[in-house]
Formats: sequence, C-alpha cells, structure tokens
Amino acid sequence: MSATTRSAPFSRAVVRAMQKLYPQALADNTWDNTGLLLETPFDPSLRRSNTILLTIDLTRAVADEAITRKSSVIISYHPIIFRGLKSLTLANSQQQTLLRLAAHGISVYSPHTAVDAAPGGLGDWLADIVTGTTTTTSYDENEGRKTTESPPIKKSIEESDDPFIDHRSPVYTLNHHPSQTALRRSPSSPNTVSIPHTRVPIIPQSPPLESHPGAGMGRIVTFHQPQPLPTLLDRIGQGLNNPKGFPIAIPQNTSLSSLSISSIGICAGSGASLLSNLDVDLLFTGEMSHHEALAAIEKGQVVMSLFHSNSERGFLSEVLRWQLEECVEEEWAKVREEEGDNPELKEALEEVDFDVEVSEVDRDPYGIVILKE
Repeated sequence: MSATTRSAPFSRAVVRAMQKLYPQALADNTWDNTGLLLETPFDPSLRRSNTILLTIDLTRAVADEAITRKSSVIISYHPIIFRGLKSLTLANSQQQTLLRLAAHGISVYSPHTAVDAAPGGLGDWLADIVTGTTTTTSYDENEGRKTTESPPIKKSIEESDDPFIDHRSPVYTLNHHPSQTALRRSPSSPNTVSIPHTRVPIIPQSPPLESHPGAGMGRIVTFHQPQPLPTLLDRIGQGLNNPKGFPIAIPQNTSLSSLSISSIGICAGSGASLLSNLDVDLLFTGEMSHHEALAAIEKGQVVMSLFHSNSERGFLSEVLRWQLEECVEEEWAKVREEEGDNPELKEALEEVDFDVEVSEVDRDPYGIVILKE
C-alpha cells in the first residue's frame, strides 16, 4: 500500500487559520473561487521555511519572490484560478506560475470575497479609513453595526489644490501606490476614537454565521454629522499611506470645497454592481466605469475610486498580517500536538517559529503619471 500523500503540516495550520478567520461560507460562491487552490505534497527533502507570503495578485514576480524567500504558503487575495482548467501547461503564464510553485512545494490559498464580507475584514478596514478609526472593533451581535466617537480632524485640502482646477507643468513622472510594507501598526495598539457614525453591510450575510455576526458584502457608513469632502480626502490619503493621487468624480457645477458627505457606500475592488442603486452621498470603491461614474454624478453623488487593488492592498499589512500571526500560532500548536507521534514529520514539527510577510513586489498594474514642477 502506498503512503498517504499530504501537504506540509505548517501549510495545514495556515489553511485552518484562514478558514477560521474567513470561512468560505462568507464568499460569494455564485462566481468566486476561494479556498486552497494549490496544495503541494510534503517532501521532507524539499522542506520550505515556515513563511507565509501575503499578496493581492499572484503574478510571476510574486512567485519569484516566494521562491526566493522559501515561503511555504502564498495567501493571494485574488484567486489565480477563476474557472475550470482543461490542462496545465507552460504556454499559459498563470498556469506556468502554478507549475513553478508546485515544483518548489509552495501552496496557494485565496480568500477573496470572504475577506470582503467578514466583520473586521476588508469592508470594515475601508470604513475605518473614512471614519478615522485606526483599529477595528467588534460588531454588536444584535445590531450588526458599531458607533464610535470623534478624533481630532486633520487639516483639510486647500481649495487651491482642487484637482478640478487646471495646473500645468512640463515634466511627467510615473508614480505607483507606495509600498504597504512600511506599515507595521499592531492590532494591540489602543483604539483611536473615530468620527461618530453607524455602519451596516449593504447585503447582510444569508444565512448568518454564528461565528461571524454582522457579516455581509459592502458597507454603508452614515455619519452623525456631515463631513466636508476635503476632510474625507485627507483621511483617505492618510489611511492609504499617502498615494500620489486617485480619481474622483463630482457633480458638475460643484467644487470639492462646497461638498459635504453624510453617507458613504463602500466596496473594495470593482464596486459598481453593489453600489449603483444606493441612496448615499459618496460611492467609495476601487474602480467604476466611465458610464457608471457619470450616472452617479448625474444623481448628485460623488465617486471616489482608488484603482482596483489599491483599495485592497493596505489591508494585508494593516490587518491580515496581524490576524494571521495570532491565529496561525494557535493552529500550528494544535497541528504539532496532533502530529507529534509521526516520525516522518519530526524535523518539520520541531520548527516552532514562523513568519508572515507582505509581498514587496505586488502592486496595482496602473500607476499615475504626474506633472512635475
């Protein structure tokens, strides 16, 4: 009888931690493809380090990075496999990446929309940014919302910086969103009081999960008092590690300094389908098409888009990295106890320490060309 083929014990601990934090039941499984997408067999002679690499997109560059770091598992927010595969060949760039990772013993897990929907997940992270909240608190189990207090407000953008006022300079530079790896904010830090507001999911989780009360797709934030739009822009810029800029659409015959926001619809990534029918002042998302944004401003709404993956990437270092450090520690201890009598795993189980790292090469495909003085 042949020996049972299994993945590395540390990889199993990581998968259990991800499923505990972001159950697949929270994902939109009508179209999404979440979970363990590549499971590599354990080979003691090719053992990897206990390292998890976090990325939004699993590109060739990220795969190279994981191989160089000797990572065991890549947590890729976006699935590298969306549809069924009829073959795995080197002719296709994504399949080539999967084959290379398999050859090096690196597994791939994708949580995607499960992270969007979870309380304390990506939707709440964006809501925390617009409300000035630096750490995520728990949802009220009965109300599915939270209310918090107000911090000092940053100096707002000056009217002379209004992007709808034309400024010309002769030199261009290409700027990508700054690396999120510089952010090392621990979740154990004291809460900063946030702007008073309520928040609810746009589409509540159905059926609800007892382990994740208040889950659901998107978020609607309603402020107790209207917020000047320039103040929100400052808050968002700070929360996103000060990018060089991002697109914004405002109703015609208005200016940034004249607009106040009482309610915000939030969706990471491509948010038009979730946000288009909301009666809110601001649509805050990763991307919307020209015609979708035009329809919104015709209704008097403001649209703020961050470029698709820039609405998601900061979550890896701000939240997921810290969540995994705590949860993997628990699950790795359990796996080591469960497998302690297995002599084939003795060396692998003796390595107690592990690392959770954020990719340094992962970035949105779009950068911003800026006029330079």
